[in-house]
Amino acid sequence: MARIRRRGRQHTRRERQVIVWLLAIAALALLYWLQIQPELLEPGNYRVLRVVDGDTLVLANQCRIRLIGADTPETVKPNHPVEPWGPEATEFTRAFVADGNDSVRLSYDGPRQDKYGRFLAHVWAGDRLLEEELLRAGLAVAEMKYRYSQEMK
Repeated sequence: MARIRRRGRQHTRRERQVIVWLLAIAALALLYWLQIQPELLEPGNYRVLRVVDGDTLVLANQCRIRLIGADTPETVKPNHPVEPWGPEATEFTRAFVADGNDSVRLSYDGPRQDKYGRFLAHVWAGDRLLEEELLRAGLAVAEMKYRYSQEMK
């Protein structure tokens, strides 16, 4: 039987495999470049995109920040009810961030990331420390899980 040729050149099976591999490598390279590495999020000032809950923020560069030293009640944990005082802690954090014109200063002390890929940082608005203010307001408990020094910078 005569083989009918279609218009244009058809790729062989081997060529298609090479193209798929090249696309996969390119996609992985792109993901690597887009991923924020811990050493790339330096201490400094950042714009806050949104407040997730009382102890977690998302920056404009999509990095998630988890406060060091304070744990607030859960409000967005999957398969977990909203805990008492959770919404109040979230609103407190929103107001704190708004006081800094949606900009905060991060400082680090100890490990840079937790097991969920969140950056572990102290969050400042001016000379006020968010963790300290949440604890003082009774909206958080001291979180001693992450190692950090007693000296604040």
